[in-house]
Amino acid sequence: MGAPVRDLRTLPKGHLHLHLDATTRPATLAELAGAADLPLPKTGDFGGWDPFVDAFIDLVAILRRTPVVARLVEEAVEDAAADGVVALELGLSTSYYADLYGSEDAVVEAAAEAAARAGAKHGVAVGLLLTVNRTGSPEEANQVAALASRWAGRGVWSFGLANDERGFPAGVFAEAFATARDAGLIIAPHAGEFDGPSSVRACLDLGATRIQHGVRSVEDPDLVAELAERGTCLDVCPSSNKLLGVVESLAAHPLPALLAAGVRCSINADDPTLFGPSILAEYELCRETLGLTDDQLAACALDSIEASGAPEHVRRDARASVAAWLAADPALASA
Repeated sequence: MGAPVRDLRTLPKGHLHLHLDATTRPATLAELAGAADLPLPKTGDFGGWDPFVDAFIDLVAILRRTPVVARLVEEAVEDAAADGVVALELGLSTSYYADLYGSEDAVVEAAAEAAARAGAKHGVAVGLLLTVNRTGSPEEANQVAALASRWAGRGVWSFGLANDERGFPAGVFAEAFATARDAGLIIAPHAGEFDGPSSVRACLDLGATRIQHGVRSVEDPDLVAELAERGTCLDVCPSSNKLLGVVESLAAHPLPALLAAGVRCSINADDPTLFGPSILAEYELCRETLGLTDDQLAACALDSIEASGAPEHVRRDARASVAAWLAADPALASA
């Protein structure tokens, strides 16, 4: 038997890079696909962006047949709590479900009410991250920013930008990001996944305080130093990066190098319905494959909570709980 280790399930953590659609439980997805007479989407190793997009489209096609947003939120919160999550941000693309609910505001309302209800039940602070499709128009982005601003303080914590960065620079959405910043929302766009350091810099110029992915920042030492100085949190998703071909192998993932350089990072699952691992599995992978120490894992967990939109009392309790987790004797914790 190996040396005893602390239980990562009991480490309080935030989950900040998680798309609501792709939190769907396998059993729930099978039920909904059967009712709609639609095939299940491909899962696992996609090897690149285009096959993944095809699978995501198939997933959303199943979810758009009946109003399921509240159910997805409630199940996602329950699953998060079981993995030790105390602060959860759910990425929501309201345009997918607007026709079902009558408006995008109605989609947010359904998700926010479910988040408040499930969060109270399971002891998790839950907020929404409304996302803009970067392959769409600035006008569409401005509408999402206005929507997010209307719901700021009423369930929406953050404003993001998703889809492939290549050929779709963030700068064209400057007005939308300004609107979201003025509403007090966290700015958390995707960047540094399929495009390089320049995509991360563009998002910093828009006021990003978190970057979803951001792992290709490691290609530019000056940018890495700037991220560390700014305290920008990278919402890193190791399995996603491997299964989409962003990194050649998990062992080659840049997370340890980013942490060594002083960059704040959170650990996340991205799309567990399609990729497989939960957030707890991602933490275990980071320990076993990337060699992160318990001190590093605890730092990632604490940064994930501090960088979230969770209330101050959640952050305060997390600081004490993470310190207690580190202070515990691993032999006793694993007994």
